[in-house]
Amino acid sequence: MSKIWRASGAYTKLKRNFTFSRELLAEKESHAREKILSELGSRHRVKRREIQIEEIKEIKPEEVQNLDLRKLLGLETEF
Repeated sequence: MSKIWRASGAYTKLKRNFTFSRELLAEKESHAREKILSELGSRHRVKRREIQIEEIKEIKPEEVQNLDLRKLLGLETEF
């Protein structure tokens, strides 16, 4: 069964630093880490070595802030 993870960190692109925080579903922490690296690399054209993941922690469904993820979990209803 998938768990909910929140990952935060930073990456460098064109000599500028950017921070990120993402919430996602994954089976294990290593799967969440791989998904974050893959997503940031694809979306922002950043090499894996330029991405520093500072923290990945498991969170409860009530703590989810991402609206799409809340809808997927059934915590939000559409009117």
